[in-house]
Amino acid sequence: MAETTKAAAKAAKAPSSADIERAREFAREPFLLEGETPKDLAPGTPRRRALDAALAELDEGLEAPSMEWRRDFSLMLGLERLLSEEHPHLADGATLDPHQLDALSGTLAALITDIQERLNGNAWTGSSNGGANGAAALAEPIPKEDAEAEDDEEPEAEADGEPEVFEEDEEATEEEEAEDWEEQDEEVIEEAPEDPGAARRFWFEHATGSGKTVAAVGFIEASRTGGILILTHRRNLVDQFIGEISDRGYADRLSPPLMDGADHPYGPVTVETYQWFVRNAGRVSDAYSIVICDEAHTALGEKTSACIRAWPGPVFIGMTATGALIARHVADLFPTQTSRFDLAQAARRGVIAPLRCIRIPPGPGVRTIAKVPLRKGEVDQDFDQEELAKLLDQTPFNVAIADLYRSRFRRVPGVVYTAGVKHANNVAKAFRDAGINARAVSGETPKRELAEILAGFERGEVDVLCNAMLLAEGWNSPRATICMHLAPTASKRVYQQRVGRVTRRNPGKEAGLVIDFVHPATTHDETIVTLHSLLDRDVYRGGAIVVGPVRRGRGRRVRVEKRVVPVSDKSEKRLRVLERELWRIAVENLNHSEQHVWAALAGARVSPSGWRRAKAMLQHDETKELRRRFLLTCVQRNRNQQLRIKALAEIALLRDADAFDDAIDTVGTWSRDDRRAGTKVLLEALAERRIGRRDQAQAWVWRLAEYTRDVHEEYAVQRWPETKRLLGLLVNSSGRAHGRNARRLVHAGRNQDRRLAAALLAAAVSHTPEGEEVLRGARMRAARKPSAVARELLRNFPKSGSRRRRRKRKGGGQDGAAKRGKGKARTNGKAAEVEPDDVEDAVIDEELDEELESANGAAPDEADDEPDEAEEPEEVGS
Repeated sequence: MAETTKAAAKAAKAPSSADIERAREFAREPFLLEGETPKDLAPGTPRRRALDAALAELDEGLEAPSMEWRRDFSLMLGLERLLSEEHPHLADGATLDPHQLDALSGTLAALITDIQERLNGNAWTGSSNGGANGAAALAEPIPKEDAEAEDDEEPEAEADGEPEVFEEDEEATEEEEAEDWEEQDEEVIEEAPEDPGAARRFWFEHATGSGKTVAAVGFIEASRTGGILILTHRRNLVDQFIGEISDRGYADRLSPPLMDGADHPYGPVTVETYQWFVRNAGRVSDAYSIVICDEAHTALGEKTSACIRAWPGPVFIGMTATGALIARHVADLFPTQTSRFDLAQAARRGVIAPLRCIRIPPGPGVRTIAKVPLRKGEVDQDFDQEELAKLLDQTPFNVAIADLYRSRFRRVPGVVYTAGVKHANNVAKAFRDAGINARAVSGETPKRELAEILAGFERGEVDVLCNAMLLAEGWNSPRATICMHLAPTASKRVYQQRVGRVTRRNPGKEAGLVIDFVHPATTHDETIVTLHSLLDRDVYRGGAIVVGPVRRGRGRRVRVEKRVVPVSDKSEKRLRVLERELWRIAVENLNHSEQHVWAALAGARVSPSGWRRAKAMLQHDETKELRRRFLLTCVQRNRNQQLRIKALAEIALLRDADAFDDAIDTVGTWSRDDRRAGTKVLLEALAERRIGRRDQAQAWVWRLAEYTRDVHEEYAVQRWPETKRLLGLLVNSSGRAHGRNARRLVHAGRNQDRRLAAALLAAAVSHTPEGEEVLRGARMRAARKPSAVARELLRNFPKSGSRRRRRKRKGGGQDGAAKRGKGKARTNGKAAEVEPDDVEDAVIDEELDEELESANGAAPDEADDEPDEAEEPEEVGS
């Protein structure tokens, strides 16, 4: 009890400066940051615990920190040191970007939390991490099945050289397996947690091209004593990592693998593959306090993940660019996410190149891609590559692709992803035949030849690289600009890895260009993954920036289309796009129902300046259904009176009986002046062309006459004063007298010319069934030729004031007086004569005024009448 009290009192006392300096030299890390004093090292804090543990090991006579101390405190102290700098930088002077610092700081926070939770107020003993790596740590032998795709150095046919063979263990009988499982199950439940090292496994997501490797070098800078083991899934990536580490100034820390308990307390760095790690599980030294898992999604295979779980000592840090797409699977092995910097964020901040996209519809022979079966993998599913190759590997298709690349992109460097090695070779040959420097690469390519081809691409000697999956991960070339998905994929993870090959910035590279072989209207719910479905973008516009800042005039390589297409799979988002981009929509790429929605919106919102553009957007409408919907909606909902009149004229040109009938119904709801103008346009249409059946045309003529009854009544009263008395008798009578007055009106009209008779019938209003039947019969008999009645009714409409003023300015001189005299002679001769059928409406209006004045006993005003020869017919719909 006395010893415990003394230890507690010693811990509560602030350490001396001499002790802090001794510990700093021992651990090679500062315990006090700039501006801090010994009093700031409060008891119980992680840094104070690290100091006390270092002093305790010094008192034990150790010359270097133990493996246990390095595991717990080396990375934590180094991250605090690095992040405390004003501009954190590496050994070569390179400053870390904010998103890279975010990954380091997130890991530091998770480490501090883990230390506090594990110690929980207890003194550090150096054995709080659980078991160590070794043969005892792997009590159960790792299953020796065939390696998963994630555990192979090269996927499937593209293996980089010969596959490495794992050593086989003796197989146990079914009884032994059952017995072992029962005993293990009891031990797990009673004694040990299922995954003791899970709290020390973290991961972060950074977009391809944003500098994950530099972030990994940041951990090397932070760990001066703890060993670092970097695992990646391909041998060529091992060389790439070693080169990056050497270039950053840490070549002296590179070390061969430490095996079988070997120790090196000065921060050795080893880069190996997951396959090496699986083969040597149990032999890797505990000197590695940090294990960095590159492309962490490839570590999710059964064998690799089992080896990671069996080694609970070190801190595991997973790095991936596609973690969000398979977050559930990554979180099973790496529970804590410390940072996220996805593709969209990286492009918006300018860390990677912006991305443009072009969609090219595949040919008729390859439109059945959706029928290719899917094969399920460890974390996602993708198309069956053999079936996909049978569908895509066609000589005409390969030649067409090569011709497309040559004509549209010329010598822009790019990567083409194909369905298998054979397909890649055939496509590369088609490209070379078209005059493009193209080479095919795969796992079957000898390593030396592969290195020469990739180097030739960097030097500009090769412009196109054709491959299946070899260059989908790990290969970095800032020169690559085009990513062509000749073989589509159903995996978002694979798609994003492919796109990542063109995201690195390079002088003269304005943006990465992604080519998807799908229809422009392909939505997000389709099996095939596209750039827009990956990034959840609602609008496709060919050649436009999909993600990233738009920099005008900086070497753009493609033409940007003017029209857009909604590609979201959510109806509300698509409707918002239709409303927002109404005049830029590629209507022909919408589905049938959305085309009608667009036509209705356009008809309601079109302006006089956009009338031609709206009609041009409907040129693909062969059935005229969209045109009809557009015009009817314009008549019904547009606020511009001139456009409504123009739409009426266009509806008449369609000669669609149903549309014409709907237009007549709509005109009846307009105001008085608008209704008169609309009626005149519809009567002109009935007078000039045949629309619908005869009975329909008869009904339409008299419905339109009813809309403008006051016009026809005014003409009839002025022309024949008896009209007023007859109409008064009809209106003021009832019962059988009403029917007699109706027949009297009809009989009186038979003795008049057609124009006056039509005006009388149009002005009559009946309010009894008998009277209505009499008028209906008379109207049907009078309208046996609907066009003639429509023509007569048109003559009753007055001329517009603007035209009268224009005529006043034109009328003058002797020729004008002679023509006006000619007009008077015709008027004073036979006022009631019917004009020929093809008389223009302007001439009809002129004669109407002359006859009205003649009927009132006055001569027509010479100043108000314009000669017939000077009248120009007005075009319908102008």
